[in-house]
Amino acid sequence: MTTLLYDGSFDGLFTAIFEVFEYRFRDVEIVRKGKFHQENIFAEIHEVITQSEKSERVLNKLEQIIGKRGIHQLLKVFLSEDPELEKLTISVVKKSLKHPEINILENFADSDILKISQICKSVDRERHRMTAFVRFEKMQDNIFFSKIDPDFNVLPLIRKHFKDRYQDQKWMIYDLRRNYGILYDLENCDFFYPDRPLDLNHYQQKFHDEEKKYQVLWQRYFTKTNIVERKNIKLHVQHVPKRYWKYLTEKW
Repeated sequence: MTTLLYDGSFDGLFTAIFEVFEYRFRDVEIVRKGKFHQENIFAEIHEVITQSEKSERVLNKLEQIIGKRGIHQLLKVFLSEDPELEKLTISVVKKSLKHPEINILENFADSDILKISQICKSVDRERHRMTAFVRFEKMQDNIFFSKIDPDFNVLPLIRKHFKDRYQDQKWMIYDLRRNYGILYDLENCDFFYPDRPLDLNHYQQKFHDEEKKYQVLWQRYFTKTNIVERKNIKLHVQHVPKRYWKYLTEKW
């Protein structure tokens, strides 16, 4: 058994896959460095240095077989942070190279492909919910800020949506669980990686005065328009799961 250790990046994963073929490793596993625990003392360890050239060669070849949609599916698998994402990805690569005449991702009789399809549906569902449930709050520096805590790492999948939708104002979306976010400054829309996690108590002290007033108005509106006799918690939770409530102003 050869264990390939990579840095946890998308390019790093496909560099590792390139080196599986480059060095003709047979029995392999690909593991993110931070999650590696050596159980087999006889296993050979191969450390992967991320190289975009190697990654692109694998992705370009794959795109010829499974298309751009297929590459996007593999990106979703990577962003899902599923414990088996490396195994599933290299499985697709090997089967695609073995059968280049077909799109292996359409073979749902294959257990790996079926799981990839299920993962993609779950990631798509979370991406859609993030575009619906994000709440921006105006800060003292006039930047509109939103905090999220998605089950999957969907920030890369929602960046274009918010960039296209809110082009006339500065905004930030911050992932509490993964400690990184997106910043749009009217020109560029880039990821940012703070040195320390967000201090929620300190953060609330930075609200703009207008924001505090709007929050009160919105909460009052939400309360006044609620018809108690028609209250249906089961239906409400079905459309707005409880795990999102703590970030919705109307639920405070």
